[in-house]
Amino acid sequence: MALNTSAVVLPSTDSKELVANGNRVLQASEKLLSALVKPTETSDNVSFTLDTVEVKVFSIGPKFASEQFPQLDTKTASMDIDLIGIAKSNEEKGTAAVAFMSYTTMENLLKADFFNTTNDTIKTMMSTVISATLPKTSNTTLTKPVNFTFRHIREFDPNGSLSCVYWNISEWIVDGCSVLNSNSSHTVCSCVHLSTFALIMQTSSSPPPSDLLDLLGLVCVIVGLVFFSLALLSFALCQWSPGVNNVARINICISLLSAHLLFLLTQQFLSLIRPQQVLCVVIAGLLHFFFLSAFVWMFIEAVLLFICVKNLSQISSKKKEVLSSGFLCVIGYVLAMVVVCVSIGLVPEGYGSEHCWIKYDKGFIWSFLGPVCVILALNLILFIRIVIYLNSALSKLNAEISQLKQTKVMVFKTLVQFVVLGCPWILGFFTNSSEVLEIVFLILNSQQGTFIFLIYCLLNNEIRQQYWKCFTFLCSGHKPSKIN
Repeated sequence: MALNTSAVVLPSTDSKELVANGNRVLQASEKLLSALVKPTETSDNVSFTLDTVEVKVFSIGPKFASEQFPQLDTKTASMDIDLIGIAKSNEEKGTAAVAFMSYTTMENLLKADFFNTTNDTIKTMMSTVISATLPKTSNTTLTKPVNFTFRHIREFDPNGSLSCVYWNISEWIVDGCSVLNSNSSHTVCSCVHLSTFALIMQTSSSPPPSDLLDLLGLVCVIVGLVFFSLALLSFALCQWSPGVNNVARINICISLLSAHLLFLLTQQFLSLIRPQQVLCVVIAGLLHFFFLSAFVWMFIEAVLLFICVKNLSQISSKKKEVLSSGFLCVIGYVLAMVVVCVSIGLVPEGYGSEHCWIKYDKGFIWSFLGPVCVILALNLILFIRIVIYLNSALSKLNAEISQLKQTKVMVFKTLVQFVVLGCPWILGFFTNSSEVLEIVFLILNSQQGTFIFLIYCLLNNEIRQQYWKCFTFLCSGHKPSKIN
C-alpha cells in the first residue's frame, strides 16, 4: 500500500515539483525495501509486482553455497551484479543484499527532458525507470561493473542515439554509464555504481538529411581524397626549390587523408559499426587524433615560416632545415596523442556518439574544439608577427629580392591554408541551426585536399612546368626515371 501510494503520479507542469515528487518516491521506496531485508545464513529473496512497481530483493549470508549469483529479472529489465564479491569484501561476515525495482510510471515524474545536452534533440524514454541499491550492506563498493539489460518500451529509431543515464538529484546524467550493445528491442548498459537508471534516446529535432545531401557529402569527400592523394604524390615526386620544407604539408595531408577516409568508411558502414560500441569508440578516438594532428602540423608550419621570415637575411642561399624532420614528427603526433589520452582518462565515456564521433554531453566536444581554438589563435598571432618582420625586411632590404619575393608568396599561401583548413571548423559551431550552413561546412571541410593541391601545386609555376614535362614524356611514349 505504501509503495502504491508513494508512486501516484501527481499532475503538474512545474519541473521543480516533478523533481521533488520523484525524489520523494525514490527515497520512500528505498527505505521501505530496506525493511524487507532479513538476516540469513544462506540466502533469502522477496519479489512482488504492484501496479506501479516491480520489486526483487535478494540477500545472501556467509554460508551461501553457490558460486554464481542469479540474475535479477523484471518484465522490462534485468540486472547482473557480483553480489558474492561484494559479500566477501563485507565486514559483516560475508553478508550482502541487493534491491532491484522497476517503476512503471516514474517517467512521468523524472522525465527524459531532464537529460540536459548541448545539442537540440528530441529526448525519449526508451525504458522503464529502474533502481538498484544495496540495503543493509556496510561495504557498498562494487567489485565489478553492473550490467543492466533494458527492454525497449517504445519503437526504436535506427537514427537515434541511445544513452544510459542515472538520476543525480535534479537531472539525468551519463557519468559512469555506457552502452555495451544494442539491437532493435534491447540495450545493455554497464555502470560502475548503483543508483536510479534509465535508457534515453535522442533524435534530431530537424528532419533527417535528404538522399541528395548524403550523395553530395559522399561525392565531396571522395573528390577531396583524390586531391589529397595527388598533393601527396606531388610533394613526394616533384623537385622543389632549395629551402622549401614540405614536411609539415606532407603530414597535414597524411592526417587529413586518414581522417576523411576513416570518416567516409565509417559513415558508409555505420549501421554495422554503431551496434559495436567498442569499435565505435575506437573510431571516434582515431578521428579525434587525426584531426588534432592536422591542426598541430598547421601550427608547426606557421612556426617554421615565422623562423624563416625572422632569419630571412641569413638563409638566402642556404638549404638548411631549422628543425629535423624526426623531431617535428614527434611534436606533430605526440601532442595530439597526449590530448586524446588525457581526454580518454578524464571522460572515457565521451567517445562514441551516434555517428561514432565525440559526444556533446557535458561539453566534451571542447576536448577537440578547445585545442583547435588555441592553435588558431596562436597561428593568428604568428601571422601578425610575420607581417611585421616582412615589412621590416622590405624597409631594410637585407635579403635578396628573389628570396624575399619567394618568402612573401609562401606567407600568402600559408595564410590561405590557415583560413581554408581552420576557419571552416568555426563554422561548425552554427551548423545545427541551418541546413545551408551544414552544406557549406561539408563542402569546405571535404575539399581541404583540393585547396592544398591548388595552392601548393597548381599555383606553383615550377611544379606546373614539371607536370607539363611529365605529360609530354608520357604522350610521346617515354617514361622518365624521375620528374625534374
